[in-house]
Amino acid sequence: MTNLHPFPGPNVAPAAAPLPLPFDPAMAPMLRSRMLREALPPSLQRLLDQGRVVRRSRFTDDGFTDVAEDWIPPAEVAARDAAMARRALAELEDLVLAPAPPNHLLGRVLALLSHYPAKATTPEVEQLLAMDWADDLGEFPAWAIDQAARLWRRSRKWRPSIAEIRALCEEACAGERALADRLRAIALAGDRTGGLTGPVTGSGRGMAGRPAVAPVLASAVRRLR
Repeated sequence: MTNLHPFPGPNVAPAAAPLPLPFDPAMAPMLRSRMLREALPPSLQRLLDQGRVVRRSRFTDDGFTDVAEDWIPPAEVAARDAAMARRALAELEDLVLAPAPPNHLLGRVLALLSHYPAKATTPEVEQLLAMDWADDLGEFPAWAIDQAARLWRRSRKWRPSIAEIRALCEEACAGERALADRLRAIALAGDRTGGLTGPVTGSGRGMAGRPAVAPVLASAVRRLR
Protein backbone atom coordinates (compact mmCIF):
# COMPACT_ATOMS: atom_id res chain seq x y z
CA MET A 1 0.00 0.00 0.00
CA THR A 2 1.25 3.51 -0.73
CA ASN A 3 2.27 5.36 2.37
CA LEU A 4 3.12 8.71 3.81
CA HIS A 5 6.37 10.23 2.64
CA PRO A 6 8.19 13.56 3.13
CA PHE A 7 6.67 16.56 1.41
CA PRO A 8 8.76 19.04 -0.58
CA GLY A 9 8.70 22.72 0.29
CA PRO A 10 7.26 25.31 -2.09
CA ASN A 11 10.66 25.99 -3.69
CA VAL A 12 12.12 22.51 -3.40
CA ALA A 13 11.81 19.96 -6.19
CA PRO A 14 10.25 16.66 -5.08
CA ALA A 15 12.53 13.69 -4.62
CA ALA A 16 12.84 11.61 -7.74
CA ALA A 17 12.08 8.30 -6.08
CA PRO A 18 10.80 8.46 -2.49
CA LEU A 19 11.31 5.25 -0.59
CA PRO A 20 8.09 3.30 -0.12
CA LEU A 21 7.00 2.48 3.40
CA PRO A 22 4.04 0.09 3.18
CA PHE A 23 1.39 0.09 5.84
CA ASP A 24 1.04 -3.46 7.09
CA PRO A 25 -1.83 -4.05 9.55
CA ALA A 26 -0.24 -7.37 10.51
CA MET A 27 2.59 -5.50 12.23
CA ALA A 28 2.50 -4.80 15.96
CA PRO A 29 0.57 -1.56 16.67
CA MET A 30 3.59 0.26 18.11
CA LEU A 31 5.70 -0.60 15.06
CA ARG A 32 2.96 0.52 12.66
CA SER A 33 2.64 3.85 14.48
CA ARG A 34 6.39 4.38 14.55
CA MET A 35 6.74 3.70 10.82
CA LEU A 36 3.93 6.09 9.93
CA ARG A 37 5.39 8.78 12.17
CA GLU A 38 8.90 8.36 10.74
CA ALA A 39 7.49 8.76 7.22
CA LEU A 40 6.38 12.30 8.04
CA PRO A 41 8.57 15.32 7.21
CA PRO A 42 11.04 16.15 10.01
CA SER A 43 9.31 19.44 10.81
CA LEU A 44 6.01 17.63 11.44
CA GLN A 45 7.77 15.08 13.62
CA ARG A 46 9.20 17.95 15.68
CA LEU A 47 5.75 19.48 16.10
CA LEU A 48 4.41 16.13 17.27
CA ASP A 49 7.23 15.97 19.83
CA GLN A 50 6.54 19.52 21.01
CA GLY A 51 2.83 18.97 21.62
CA ARG A 52 1.50 18.16 25.07
CA VAL A 53 -1.13 15.82 26.44
CA VAL A 54 -3.83 17.20 28.76
CA ARG A 55 -5.82 14.71 30.81
CA ARG A 56 -9.33 15.40 32.05
CA SER A 57 -11.92 13.38 33.90
CA ARG A 58 -15.16 12.55 32.14
CA PHE A 59 -18.45 12.30 33.97
CA THR A 60 -21.98 11.22 33.09
CA ASP A 61 -25.18 11.34 35.08
CA ASP A 62 -23.98 8.14 36.76
CA GLY A 63 -20.72 9.72 37.88
CA PHE A 64 -17.09 9.31 36.81
CA THR A 65 -16.51 7.24 33.67
CA ASP A 66 -12.86 7.52 32.66
CA VAL A 67 -9.96 9.87 31.96
CA ALA A 68 -9.79 11.43 28.50
CA GLU A 69 -6.62 12.69 26.86
CA ASP A 70 -6.44 15.74 24.60
CA TRP A 71 -3.32 16.49 22.57
CA ILE A 72 -2.46 20.20 22.33
CA PRO A 73 -0.17 21.30 19.47
CA PRO A 74 2.49 24.01 19.85
CA ALA A 75 1.15 27.55 19.88
CA GLU A 76 2.97 28.56 16.69
CA VAL A 77 2.55 26.47 13.55
CA ALA A 78 3.92 27.73 10.24
CA ALA A 79 1.70 27.78 7.17
CA ARG A 80 3.99 25.31 5.40
CA ASP A 81 3.75 22.85 8.29
CA ALA A 82 -0.03 23.24 8.40
CA ALA A 83 -0.19 22.45 4.68
CA MET A 84 1.98 19.37 5.13
CA ALA A 85 -0.18 18.23 8.04
CA ARG A 86 -3.27 18.54 5.85
CA ARG A 87 -1.70 16.49 3.10
CA ALA A 88 -0.48 13.83 5.53
CA LEU A 89 -3.91 13.68 7.15
CA ALA A 90 -5.65 13.24 3.80
CA GLU A 91 -3.26 10.46 2.82
CA LEU A 92 -3.63 8.72 6.18
CA GLU A 93 -7.41 8.80 6.03
CA ASP A 94 -7.58 7.75 2.38
CA LEU A 95 -5.08 4.90 2.54
CA VAL A 96 -5.14 3.64 6.12
CA LEU A 97 -8.35 4.76 7.83
CA ALA A 98 -10.79 4.72 4.92
CA PRO A 99 -14.07 3.03 5.91
CA ALA A 100 -14.47 -0.58 4.82
CA PRO A 101 -16.54 -1.20 1.68
CA PRO A 102 -20.06 -2.29 2.74
CA ASN A 103 -19.81 -5.66 1.02
CA HIS A 104 -16.57 -6.45 2.85
CA LEU A 105 -18.02 -5.30 6.18
CA LEU A 106 -21.21 -7.33 5.88
CA GLY A 107 -19.35 -10.36 4.53
CA ARG A 108 -16.97 -10.31 7.49
CA VAL A 109 -19.83 -9.92 9.98
CA LEU A 110 -21.80 -12.72 8.33
CA ALA A 111 -18.79 -15.04 8.45
CA LEU A 112 -18.12 -14.21 12.09
CA LEU A 113 -21.70 -14.72 13.25
CA SER A 114 -21.93 -17.98 11.29
CA HIS A 115 -19.45 -19.46 13.77
CA TYR A 116 -22.00 -18.87 16.53
CA PRO A 117 -25.41 -20.11 15.32
CA ALA A 118 -28.43 -18.43 16.83
CA LYS A 119 -32.17 -18.84 16.72
CA ALA A 120 -33.67 -18.08 13.31
CA THR A 121 -35.26 -14.66 12.82
CA THR A 122 -37.62 -13.26 10.23
CA PRO A 123 -36.22 -11.67 7.04
CA GLU A 124 -37.36 -8.26 8.25
CA VAL A 125 -35.43 -8.62 11.50
CA GLU A 126 -32.41 -9.96 9.62
CA GLN A 127 -32.33 -6.85 7.47
CA LEU A 128 -32.56 -4.60 10.52
CA LEU A 129 -29.72 -6.54 12.16
CA ALA A 130 -27.55 -6.17 9.07
CA MET A 131 -28.25 -2.46 8.90
CA ASP A 132 -27.33 -2.09 12.56
CA TRP A 133 -23.99 -3.84 12.07
CA ALA A 134 -23.25 -1.82 8.93
CA ASP A 135 -24.14 1.44 10.65
CA ASP A 136 -22.22 0.79 13.86
CA LEU A 137 -19.05 -0.59 12.24
CA GLY A 138 -19.11 1.46 9.04
CA GLU A 139 -16.60 4.03 10.29
CA PHE A 140 -13.78 1.49 10.66
CA PRO A 141 -11.26 0.39 8.01
CA ALA A 142 -11.50 -3.14 6.65
CA TRP A 143 -8.23 -4.24 8.27
CA ALA A 144 -9.46 -3.21 11.75
CA ILE A 145 -12.72 -5.13 11.30
CA ASP A 146 -10.77 -8.16 10.09
CA GLN A 147 -8.49 -7.99 13.13
CA ALA A 148 -11.43 -7.68 15.51
CA ALA A 149 -13.18 -10.69 13.95
CA ARG A 150 -9.98 -12.77 14.05
CA LEU A 151 -9.35 -11.95 17.70
CA TRP A 152 -12.94 -12.77 18.65
CA ARG A 153 -12.87 -16.13 16.85
CA ARG A 154 -9.67 -17.13 18.60
CA SER A 155 -10.54 -15.99 22.10
CA ARG A 156 -14.32 -16.14 22.63
CA LYS A 157 -16.82 -18.98 22.77
CA TRP A 158 -19.99 -16.92 22.50
CA ARG A 159 -21.70 -14.79 19.87
CA PRO A 160 -20.41 -11.19 19.87
CA SER A 161 -22.43 -8.05 20.34
CA ILE A 162 -21.90 -4.99 18.17
CA ALA A 163 -20.47 -3.10 21.15
CA GLU A 164 -17.85 -5.79 21.74
CA ILE A 165 -16.68 -5.78 18.13
CA ARG A 166 -16.69 -1.97 18.07
CA ALA A 167 -14.40 -1.94 21.09
CA LEU A 168 -11.98 -4.30 19.35
CA CYS A 169 -12.06 -2.20 16.17
CA GLU A 170 -11.35 0.96 18.14
CA GLU A 171 -8.42 -0.74 19.84
CA ALA A 172 -7.06 -2.03 16.53
CA CYS A 173 -6.76 1.39 14.92
CA ALA A 174 -6.22 3.53 18.03
CA GLY A 175 -2.65 4.50 17.09
CA GLU A 176 -3.53 5.52 13.55
CA ARG A 177 -6.54 7.52 14.74
CA ALA A 178 -4.44 9.28 17.36
CA LEU A 179 -1.91 10.31 14.69
CA ALA A 180 -4.74 11.58 12.46
CA ASP A 181 -6.17 13.61 15.35
CA ARG A 182 -2.77 15.20 16.03
CA LEU A 183 -2.20 16.05 12.39
CA ARG A 184 -5.64 17.65 12.31
CA ALA A 185 -4.80 19.69 15.42
CA ILE A 186 -1.57 20.91 13.80
CA ALA A 187 -3.47 21.99 10.67
CA LEU A 188 -6.05 23.85 12.74
CA ALA A 189 -3.31 25.53 14.78
CA GLY A 190 -1.79 26.73 11.53
CA ASP A 191 -5.15 28.29 10.63
CA ARG A 192 -5.24 30.19 13.91
CA THR A 193 -1.71 31.53 13.47
CA GLY A 194 -2.20 32.73 9.92
CA GLY A 195 -1.70 29.51 8.00
CA LEU A 196 -4.05 28.04 5.44
CA THR A 197 -7.72 28.88 5.72
CA GLY A 198 -9.29 26.03 3.76
CA PRO A 199 -11.20 23.22 5.48
CA VAL A 200 -9.20 20.52 7.19
CA THR A 201 -9.72 17.23 5.40
CA GLY A 202 -11.41 14.33 7.12
CA SER A 203 -13.94 14.14 9.89
CA GLY A 204 -11.72 12.50 12.46
CA ARG A 205 -13.10 9.01 12.01
CA GLY A 206 -12.91 8.42 8.29
CA MET A 207 -16.63 8.96 7.72
CA ALA A 208 -16.31 11.30 4.75
CA GLY A 209 -17.17 9.56 1.54
CA ARG A 210 -18.51 6.50 3.32
CA PRO A 211 -20.20 4.22 0.75
CA ALA A 212 -23.89 3.54 0.94
CA VAL A 213 -24.78 0.16 2.41
CA ALA A 214 -28.25 -0.35 0.96
CA PRO A 215 -27.24 -1.96 -2.37
CA VAL A 216 -25.40 -4.82 -0.68
CA LEU A 217 -27.84 -5.54 2.14
CA ALA A 218 -30.18 -7.77 0.19
CA SER A 219 -27.54 -10.38 -0.56
CA ALA A 220 -26.28 -10.52 3.02
CA VAL A 221 -29.31 -10.36 5.27
CA ARG A 222 -30.72 -13.73 4.23
CA ARG A 223 -28.08 -15.54 6.28
CA LEU A 224 -27.31 -12.96 8.99
CA ARG A 225 -28.83 -14.86 11.92
